Order: sequence, then structure tokens, then C-alpha cells
Amino acid sequence: MTQGTPIHADLDDEARRLLTEVQRRDLDARLIGGMAVRILAGERLHPAYDRRVQDLDFVLTRKHAREAERLLAEAGYVPEEMFNALNGHRRLLFHDEHHGRQIDVFVDTFEMCHTLPLAERLGTRPHTLPAAEVLMTKLQIVHLNAKDRGDLYALLHSHEVAEHDDDAVNAARIAELTSNDWGLQRTFELNLERLREGLGEQPLEAEDLRALAQRIDRLADAMEQAPKSRKWKLRAKVGDRKRWYEEPEEVDRQG
Repeated sequence: MTQGTPIHADLDDEARRLLTEVQRRDLDARLIGGMAVRILAGERLHPAYDRRVQDLDFVLTRKHAREAERLLAEAGYVPEEMFNALNGHRRLLFHDEHHGRQIDVFVDTFEMCHTLPLAERLGTRPHTLPAAEVLMTKLQIVHLNAKDRGDLYALLHSHEVAEHDDDAVNAARIAELTSNDWGLQRTFELNLERLREGLGEQPLEAEDLRALAQRIDRLADAMEQAPKSRKWKLRAKVGDRKRWYEEPEEVDRQG
């Protein structure tokens, strides 16, 4: 901790402090973002993808949003009052002014380039959302940067792709969402292709590269083979002629 604030200077310690308080208050709140990647990968996090996480991101249910606001205020965070007043039904921002960090809280859904229904999966595991959901929050980024690309490689390197959430990326869950949303599938496919094309640049052993390639292909195959809704088929006819994603609002943050 820094003198004058209860907030830990080390973000890993701070994440543990907040997660302990979330659990104590029995709140439906879980981490996403870079810290969630670190927790999910654990000891399997490859050194090539062990980056410095600078902010924390949470998802919670609307019914617990007010209690989460109290928790963060008591924990030493300053709310972004104007932003929260305008957007509190879907997103909240809080600042750690002593360390120049931010907490981003998504309420019920995750709305950036695409909208992901995350709250329904909050009870799947402790501390973080499941690997599939954390992966999707990165895969939905249309203009993928090096940091988010590294997080995607980290998750796919440390997790099998399977049909369940038990220490795996749940391809069935991903296909469930993309089978009703052509635009979401389009962005996912584009980013999986970018990951595939970038494999030759990764500082990994040949065996690890083969495993990553296989997992990328399994995800792409799961989406391709899933039965599509009428809504999906109608949107597919329009294709790339119409923009299929949103341009997310810019929020000053490091990620």
C-alpha cells in the first residue's frame, strides 16, 4: 500500500484484496481483462505473454451495481461522476488517483465493438469469468493491438479448446453466441486468422505453435459448423457491404 491510501501499489495484490471483498459481500462480480488472463493461465502463463497489467476490469450484475460502487468507494477509489451518471446502467469508471490506475466495471453486458451477454456466466467459476468469455472480450476487438493479441495467445496457449469450461476455452459457448450474430462471428473469424498469420512471430517451441494452431482451428471450426439462426443468415447476405461492428467510445485507460 501507499501511505494515505488503502490501495496496494502492486496490482496483483490489489486484485486479490478486491476479490476477497467481493467474495465477503457475496457479490456477483468477476474479473475480465489482463488480470483475468493472468489468473486463468496461472503457472501456465508463458513468459512471452507475461505483461504488466495496468488496470482492472470487472463484470457484475445490475442488482449488485450499487453495492459494488460502495465497495470501491470504501476501498479508496474515486468515481468518474459524470460518466457514471450517464452510463451507470451499463458501465462505471473508478480511479486510483495515487497510482494513476483505473477500474472499468461492465454492468450485465460487455459493450464495445460488439455486445456480449456476460452476466449469465458469472457463477461459472470464482474470481474471473470463464476462459471463453475472457477470450471473447478480446476477440471482439476489431482493431486488435499487440497487448490484446498477446492476451489471446496467452489464453489459447494455457487452455485446451473443448466443449466445457473445466480449465478450457468452451467452444460450444462461443459458437452459441456467434450462431445468432453474423457480425460477431465475422470479427472473431478475422481475429483468429490474424492470430494464425502471426504464429510464425511467436517465441514458442514448435510443439507449442502446433497446439496453438490446432486450438485456433478448433474455434473456427466450431463457429463454422454451428447451425445458424434466421437472423444470422439474413445478415450474412449483406456481408461486409455494411459495417457490422460499433466504434467504441474512447476512455482514457491503459488496459
